[in-house]
Order: sequence, then structure tokens, then C-alpha cells
Amino acid sequence: MAFTIPPYFPSIKDALASLFGSNVKIAHSCRVSGGDINEAYDLTLSNGSRIFMKSNAKENIGFFTAEAMGLQAIAQTKTIQTPPILCFGTEEAHNGYSFLLLEFASGKRRKEAYWQTFAQQLAAMHNAPAAEFVPGGNYGFIQDGYIGATKQHNNPHMSWVAFFRDCRLKPQFQAAARYFDSKTLKKTDWLLNHLDNFLEEPKRPSLLHGDLWSGNFITGNDGKAWLIDPAAYVGHAEADIAMTELFGGFSPAFYDAYMESAPLQPGYSRRRDLYNLYHLLNHLNLFGRTYLTSVTRVIDEYAK
Repeated sequence: MAFTIPPYFPSIKDALASLFGSNVKIAHSCRVSGGDINEAYDLTLSNGSRIFMKSNAKENIGFFTAEAMGLQAIAQTKTIQTPPILCFGTEEAHNGYSFLLLEFASGKRRKEAYWQTFAQQLAAMHNAPAAEFVPGGNYGFIQDGYIGATKQHNNPHMSWVAFFRDCRLKPQFQAAARYFDSKTLKKTDWLLNHLDNFLEEPKRPSLLHGDLWSGNFITGNDGKAWLIDPAAYVGHAEADIAMTELFGGFSPAFYDAYMESAPLQPGYSRRRDLYNLYHLLNHLNLFGRTYLTSVTRVIDEYAK
């Protein structure tokens, strides 16, 4: 099945007319808290429907193009739910802005075996065919994206180790160079040149959420976990699992169920911190030297 690109509209008016009918307008708008990059709104329409809108400056439409493509890719695996995409686009009025429209998720009460179901569905996503998402390679994505506010390169590679070196660690090391002394800089060079000492090629390429921490899933309208705010690409499934462990971790029931559905390759615990080095570096580059100690600790762990 070919990848389907979500629809784009040049204005909110055009989007609502196409999606709901020419007479439908925004009846009420309520600002929603959460997130530090985009503004978010709960919109009630004149026909009684509720939709969710994220907005940003017009020139930042790339955030929503990437998010829409990531959500669409996850949805196309037919394994785990995401908020259905309505469209994305730009609005010329009111000084101009970019937007992403999604179906509204009411956040119902969690169903029984919530964590087990979440793990099983994520494992199914990781096991789903992913070739359609990386034209010309095994690892990468249809287009570049973002990890938070940082551009995330997704150039196709045949090798997972080469992809993680060239498109994940290397750009972050370059951006963080100003924080490192000469000794640490030598260690970063050594680590990039010896990455295959630590990482392994996966049994199969997997579509990843890419930024899977506790703030990037919600309880959807079916009472199950829905994935939101992806930094999607095709990579090694264990990189997603590593990210879940970085900031406090998920329920033990999640990990037990995931390991039963899709056991990780031997030695995962020795690779976990190296995967999470990418996210720690990104936090260092976005938020400053508060994260420097955590970054240098991981570099020292691998580059003695």
C-alpha cells in the first residue's frame, strides 16, 4: 500500500468547508494547555463537532507537515491508534499562521489491561512492514522531521548503525561542540568512528514513534493508549523502548507485555544509554548545560 499524504488547505475556512460543509464555522475556541512549541485549541464547530487544532507561525508549517506525515505513517500500520488527522495548512488572515487539525480525543477512562494492550500494539507497529516509509533505503523516512524544535535528518541509509551515526549522533555532537572540552571532543570522534562496536543491525527495520516518553501518548476515545507528537522514522525498535525508560519509565506491565510480544535482541541494556544519548544531546542543545553532566556521563561510559 502506497503512503498517503494527509490533505493540505490554504485556510481554515477552506478546510472546514471541505471537511464539514460550506456552512460550518468555528463556534467556540478554548485554549488547551501543554506543549512548549505550538499553541493548542479545543474547537467547537457550528454543527456541534469538536476538533483539536495546533497552530504556530506561518513559517513553521514544517512542524505540522512532519507531524502529519508521522501520524499518517503510524495509522497506516493499522496497529496502534493515533488521533485521526483531518488536515494541515496555512492561514493568511490574522497575520498568518500554520495549523494542524485532528479529531478530538476526549480522554476516556483507561480500559482494563491498558499497559499490556499498549505494549502489544506498539510491538505490532514495530513488527509491521516499513519499506514504504523509506524510499531508497532501509532506515530513515520519507522526509526530514523534528525532535522537539530540532530538525531531525532522515536521509535513507541501508545500515542502521550508519543511519544512527550520520543522522542522529553526529549532528547533535556538532551542535553541542561548544559545551565540550578537547578531551570530550576526542571521545565523541572516537565514538562515532567505533559505533559498530556497540550497536547491532536489527532483525528488521521498524517504524518508530521516535520520541516515546510519557508526554507523547494519551488515552483515546476507545480507552486505549493513542500515540501523539511523533518524531517518526524507520529504525531499530529498541531505540523506542530505550526512550520510554529515559524519563521515569512506563509501568512494569508494559515492559513485560512488550518482551512477550517482541523480545529485544540480547545486549539491549548495554545499548540503551547510547540510544538515549541522542535525546540527552538534544536537550542539551535546546535547553542548555543543565544536561551536560548527563551527556558526558554517557559519552564516558562508551568512550573510555
